[in-house]
Amino acid sequence: MGIKYIAREKGNPLKPKEQKKWYASTKSTGDVTLKALGKEIAHRSTVSHADTQAVLIALTEVLVEHLSDNQIVRLGDFGSFQVSISSEGVEKEEKVTASIIKNSKVIFRPGTDIKEMLNNLKYEKA
Repeated sequence: MGIKYIAREKGNPLKPKEQKKWYASTKSTGDVTLKALGKEIAHRSTVSHADTQAVLIALTEVLVEHLSDNQIVRLGDFGSFQVSISSEGVEKEEKVTASIIKNSKVIFRPGTDIKEMLNNLKYEKA
């Protein structure tokens, strides 16, 4: 099955008078919960669903702890997670303080298997 996409019209918020343009945008076919992932993993292994769920919950907890400590979390072939921030620009280095930070997010960098999947995707208009 291919990745479903739709046509979405978007304007440039920095240039509101400019003509809007059309872009391809992914169309989700649903979502999967941590519980459902735990069941799927348990069916593919010799570990019970409860044990799998416990490991996934613990992974989430330690991921948060290490990201909060400003560490990059590397999960082998799965990929890595890292906190990133964005800030206002200022004229002088000494004016760079926490007060200019506007946003933070977690960046995921896919590992080998996920990169390969991305390189081999097929697309279908929804």
